[in-house]
Amino acid sequence: MLELGVKTLLAYLLGALIGSLIVGRLRGGVDIRTLGSGNAGGTNALRTQGAWFALWVMVIDIGKGWVATALLPSMDLPLIRIDASIDRAWLTVACATAVVAGHVYPVWYGFRGGKGAATLVGVLIGLQPAAVIPVLLVWLLTVMVSGFVGLATMLAVASFPIYLAVSANKSVALLTFGCAMVLFVCYTHRANIARMREGSENRVRRLWLFRPRA
Repeated sequence: MLELGVKTLLAYLLGALIGSLIVGRLRGGVDIRTLGSGNAGGTNALRTQGAWFALWVMVIDIGKGWVATALLPSMDLPLIRIDASIDRAWLTVACATAVVAGHVYPVWYGFRGGKGAATLVGVLIGLQPAAVIPVLLVWLLTVMVSGFVGLATMLAVASFPIYLAVSANKSVALLTFGCAMVLFVCYTHRANIARMREGSENRVRRLWLFRPRA
């Protein structure tokens, strides 16, 4: 169990390295949690700091999700032996969950992070690369039809366990993770849900097909 505990902790600490706050510090101390929506994720980074800032944020946040799932579970760490009694699928899922939780509740930044979307993309690339395309398509189509990024993110995450259920991959560990992430991402987007119900949620103008014409 030592391997499971150590690698899950390392995944959480990796997730707690928030791309927007790292890039913001390198850019002279910008903290995007004090700007725009107050969220430390890629969407707020794009809206408040521009495309190049947001690009590097996405590279970091997606990258750490991939490292936590594609590399960390199989690493032979010093003083931590590979435990043959631990199911590799569940170890990978534990690391995947921890890296997302670290992004949302980062110990390094007062437990105020992002909503986990970009990190989840990296996790999917590490867990199930074939699922990335349909998940991103659901996200894009939802944004184009509704204009709501938050709604698109929630539906895209929900499409992952659906993809697993209809595909040849019947991994219980992956399906459990997918369902748990649907609930978790809906929770992290609870403010977006409230604003959509109130009619005050911002829409993406450039992608929304049905925006009002001036």
